[in-house]
Amino acid sequence: MVDTVSPLAPLQTPEMPPVDGVRLGTASSGTRYKGRPDVLIAVFDDGADVAGVFTRSKTCSAPVDWCRENLSDNRAHALAVNAGNANAFTGQAGKRAVEAVASGVSEALNCSAENVFIASTGVIGETLDPAPITDLIPQTVAQASPDGWLAAARAIMTTDTFPKVATRQLDIDGRTVTINGIAKGSGMIAPDMATMLAFVFTDAAVQQDILQKVLAAAVDKSFNAITVDSDTSTSDTVLLFSTGKSGAVVDALDDPAGQAFAGAVDSLLRDLAHLVVRDGEGAQKFIEIQVTGAESDAAARKIGLAIGNSPLVKTAIAGEDANWGRIVMAVGKSGESADRDRLAIQIGGVSVARSGMIDPDYREAMLEDHMNGGEIEIGVDVGVGSGTATVWTCDLTHGYIDINADYRS
Repeated sequence: MVDTVSPLAPLQTPEMPPVDGVRLGTASSGTRYKGRPDVLIAVFDDGADVAGVFTRSKTCSAPVDWCRENLSDNRAHALAVNAGNANAFTGQAGKRAVEAVASGVSEALNCSAENVFIASTGVIGETLDPAPITDLIPQTVAQASPDGWLAAARAIMTTDTFPKVATRQLDIDGRTVTINGIAKGSGMIAPDMATMLAFVFTDAAVQQDILQKVLAAAVDKSFNAITVDSDTSTSDTVLLFSTGKSGAVVDALDDPAGQAFAGAVDSLLRDLAHLVVRDGEGAQKFIEIQVTGAESDAAARKIGLAIGNSPLVKTAIAGEDANWGRIVMAVGKSGESADRDRLAIQIGGVSVARSGMIDPDYREAMLEDHMNGGEIEIGVDVGVGSGTATVWTCDLTHGYIDINADYRS
């Protein structure tokens, strides 16, 4: 966590209502950060169904392994998160640390350790001493309350500059359903997913297989469509908890209740994903890339990510230079089909290239105001099919270097 808030941070933070069946507690362990909360414990006193999506990294963290192994039980009584140490690439010591934290929470709640989900974020490769965390568990659990969503979001921050929260409320069969989400992420952000933790809580009663399908689909359209620096983390974890306390039941995806719930989760995760990009390390500009005319939707996403991950594209935008030739380069290197002589590019709604060459009506002055702004729009049609995708990224500034050069110091 750094002192200067991203210029792309939202001007207002939403009011976060309670989610029936969820209590939140935070504490300061001093594991890495001094004088700020760095531990979050979410308590589900009567339990909750749980779904999860995790990093595809082959060097994933011990907490990711723990959550994957225990997801099959489908029930959770608590979530424990620490910031500052990722507990990744820490061998058997990492596994023991996870077990110690889970055991401490299970003792405080009189539940099974396998029903305690664990997540960690921070430096990779440093052994995590669980004692400063476990010592805090009884008091943190005892003080947990239905409020404090912003405090919870702050407790999981690392290089983030602002807490990331989102909420939705909807009516299902005459009952009000609340969905709250918190996330952290700023660097090491790429699809599959990112150094990104996101936790979503609802008081709807959602059948577990539907919960998993809704979460996986929503992640694919949100967190798997963002990139800051193309680096996939060891620790990515998205968990969705359903307490069922509202009494509203979601037991099918193809009825109005299921569609409304899925739509709300989609929207909420997209908001959280955008907040992660807006807090990209050193970011000054939020970039939306829309790709059309691709061979398939998957091909369109790959092209969009090739553009969004290109250091040359990102630095040009940081320099407020509408260098569309770099976009052409990125399309060509993606490996996906594209018709060079039908390729068309728009920036800020202005046609800069079409029919495989510069638009004869384009003048750079037409984009000056757009490039100077904080929101950049890029549209690319590759001219070979009907595939579409939208990808979100940010520019690449010297601030990214400064943050990461000093990360362990």
